[in-house]
Formats: sequence, C-alpha cells, structure tokens
Amino acid sequence: MEFGRGGRRVIEAAFDGGDIVSDGGVLLLRQVDQRIGLTQSIARVFDDRRRHASVAHSMRDMLAQRIYGLCCGWEDVCDHNVLRRDLALQTAVGRANELASAPTLSRLETSATRAHAAALHGVLLDQFIASKSERPRELILDIDATHIPLHGAQERSHFHSYYDNYCYLPLYVFCGQDILACVLRPSSRDPASILSALIKLLVRRLRQAWPRVRIIVRGDSGFCRPQALRRFERWGLHYIVGLQKNAALIQRVELAELALADMYQEAGTKQRMIGEFDYAARSWDRERRVIARLEHDAHGTNPRFVVTNLQGDPKALYERLYCARGEAENRIKEAQLDLFGRRASCHKFQANQLRLLLAAFAYTLMINLRRLALGGHRAGARLHRHHPSQTTQDRHDHRAQHASRAGAASVPTPAQTRLHPRRAGTGSLKTKSAVPGTP
Repeated sequence: MEFGRGGRRVIEAAFDGGDIVSDGGVLLLRQVDQRIGLTQSIARVFDDRRRHASVAHSMRDMLAQRIYGLCCGWEDVCDHNVLRRDLALQTAVGRANELASAPTLSRLETSATRAHAAALHGVLLDQFIASKSERPRELILDIDATHIPLHGAQERSHFHSYYDNYCYLPLYVFCGQDILACVLRPSSRDPASILSALIKLLVRRLRQAWPRVRIIVRGDSGFCRPQALRRFERWGLHYIVGLQKNAALIQRVELAELALADMYQEAGTKQRMIGEFDYAARSWDRERRVIARLEHDAHGTNPRFVVTNLQGDPKALYERLYCARGEAENRIKEAQLDLFGRRASCHKFQANQLRLLLAAFAYTLMINLRRLALGGHRAGARLHRHHPSQTTQDRHDHRAQHASRAGAASVPTPAQTRLHPRRAGTGSLKTKSAVPGTP
C-alpha cells in the first residue's frame, strides 16, 4: 500500500518490509494533515525565538510529533524518548532521523502563553469553517463543562467539594462533532463565568463566514444566567437552556403533577407530559418561555424545565432539540479519554491549556480522518469506544450545584392550566399566556 512520497522516498506499507512498526496508521494521519493543513496552521501561531543556527526540530515538526502521538495512544511527553526513533512516526512527521526528545517537547509546552491559547482557538474555528463545503443554514452550539482531576501542585489548582478533588473545570463548545473551543478554567470559577464572552467571540467569527446563519445555543442549567440570556437575545441568538427547578416552578405545574399521578394510578405505567408556560425569575428583566417535562412512576414525579426563545411545539423542542445535547457529552469523552485531554501534568496553567488544545487538535485530525475515510458510513459514528463507567462516575450531571438564582413568580389559577391527554402515558400542559417571539 502506497502512502505518497516523503522527500525523495516513496512510502510503502507491506508485510515483507524490513522494518516492523506498531503504529502504521500514523501514515494516514500524515495524509489527512497534509490535506487540511492542520499542523502548519498551528505552527504559525508560535513565534519561534530560538537561535535558528542551533534549531534541529521545527515548530511544525514538534507539534505534528506530539499530535500524532496522541492520536496513536501515546499520551505522555516522556513516551517520545522512545518514539522519536520510531520509523513510522519519523516518516509521518517528514524526517529521516530522530525526532524531538521529551525535554524539547516539554520546553515547547511550558512556553505557551494566554495569547497562544487565543490564537489556537482561532485555528480550531478556521478548521471548522473550512470543513463545510456548503453554507450552513443553522448551527447549534453545545456548551458543557467537565472536570480534570489534579494530583499535584499545578497552578490555579483548587479543591471542589462536588467532585471531592482538586481539579480544573474546562469549558467545551461543540458544533455537531466539531470542537470550537476548549477553555481551561480553575474549579473556583462559576461554569458560566466566561460563557458570554466566549460565545460572542465564536458568533462574531462564524457570522463573518456566514452572515445569515441561524445560531442556537444549547446547554444545561449550569449555564442559565440572566446576563447570558439577555446578551443572547441582544445578539440575535436563539437558545434552549436547562432551568434549575425551584419552588415557584414546581407550583406552576402542581395541578398537572396531580393529574399525572391520577393517570399513573389508572394505567399502572410511567406517564409523561410536556407543556409550557411563561415565567420570570426575580433576576430576569422579563418573562420568558419555559418548557416543562413531567414524568410520574413508582418513584413519584420528576419535573424538568428548560427556558427558550425558540418558537414551535414544546414536545419537539424538548425531545428532539434539547435532549440531543447529551450527544456532546460523548464527544467530550472522546476528547478527554480517548485523546487524553485530561492529562494536566504540567505545573504551569497555560501549559496545561496547551495540552488541552493539543488534544482538541488530535480530535480534529481524527474527525477529519473519519470523514475522509468513512464518509457517511455508520461505523464513523464515534472515534473509538464509549466509556459507560465515565458516564456514571465522572461525567454524571454536575449541574445541580449550580442552581439558578430564579426567584418566585406568580402562581397560575386552575383556570390558567389545562390538561389535554392524547393517549395512554402522554399528555400536554398548556397555558393561555402568549409565547414570546424570538428576538
């Protein structure tokens, strides 16, 4: 099998070759990288201030070496003390001799600054925009946070009582399968602390490329902040965000909960109801549309709420649009576990931010490999594997701690709420109040 040329040499993989390598697939990464220009774009971000007469390894070669290594399962810098002599990795990087050593790669990581992180996020966005062959009509931005456990004395390390550990809380923004941002944050910060500024930067760049694109922001209740909602509306964005339940919201659906309990007693099976009403928390400047999902089973009633400025059927908005945000958690697992975005072993905070970005670039490379090699085949539905234990332990819902500061609102009278049963196990909660239009 031929893999093109490397300098003057033709690259061939065969079973009767003289050198045996374990990571032959790295040659495919090389071809994808050459096609999308990923490592070249990353290298242009770094201002190489080394004395050129003494430089043995270019910025591009070191970045390619590190990113290809992550894709092949080599997460630690110290692995490259051996990998630097690997013929397949040398060929993929484009060198005929030894690659950079672990200390050289470490110096690259520790030289990272905040300006580098900002510029590298621009590379992520440019790669996403370039991947679209047609102008999209709609983009859904999924925002979610996760945690990276820390076991040393890293800069800006803080104890988090919910995770019962010292950790970082990186913020991810996905659009479909693509990473648009991965911002490392200390665990002492509110998950929504940089949300508005980050979304503003992303939207500005996306609208430069596609001025008329419709943008929807989707997230859980940890990101429901009145300031963020106001800014989304001012910027002409649509949103559908989880809303932490409180006494005022529970009162608004009290009659529907009683009706649902009666339906459960009659049918003996779990009952579900989705409806809507207008609601204004004390910290909000006006009423907004809230969609309520109620379920009743042997354990009682389980209400969930989301706030949105989208128009349409509440059942479709909740089940087809809002619930689909859970798929972004699988993408986070791929970036964090399969491509080692959780390896925050450096002492410096910005060095760990660079590591998070390198994992994101490795993810981008793998996504493009999957698209080119598998196309629309269903086998390309995920990178490697799912991690059910991660879902229940590390990635379980951590937003309960970030309760919305929503206050009390007016409680509807019985005449304001109607129950419209459709079929066994389902129903619809509606109100007479008008649904606010989209901004």
